[in-house]
Amino acid sequence: MDIVINEMSLTFSGKSMNESFARTAVSAFILPLDPTITELADIKTAVSEAVTNSIIHGYEYGEGQIRLDAKIYSNGKVVIKIKDKGKGIADIKQAVEPLFSTVGGERAGLGFTVMKTFTDNMKISSKVNGGTTVTLEKYIIRRNRAVNDDDLG
Repeated sequence: MDIVINEMSLTFSGKSMNESFARTAVSAFILPLDPTITELADIKTAVSEAVTNSIIHGYEYGEGQIRLDAKIYSNGKVVIKIKDKGKGIADIKQAVEPLFSTVGGERAGLGFTVMKTFTDNMKISSKVNGGTTVTLEKYIIRRNRAVNDDDLG
């Protein structure tokens, strides 16, 4: 049975300057699991993409709040949820297709592809005009045993 051994919640303004804040906060949160540099970079990149999607697509650079919830489980699983109350996604299946983007310019349309590639599991739930939640899961296991409270400091 997976037991939550640590958790955090943050709410911040959906502004570009807070994308790095979200990455750093999640990095600090998972450091007690002793992730490799690659695991840490993967999680930071996935979180960055999810927060950026909320800012650009959810709020279209307008006003709005982003909520980030993270949990560490006894089996080494890290679950991160990034939630906005923006415009939502009309067609999730289309949105996750590589190179699909609702905005032009220099956007490559690879955000969901990157998130999926750098995590062990990704889920998206969305409602038009009701916001989007992206759930990212990654396993960080250093030992042949479950993580416990003593591992977290």
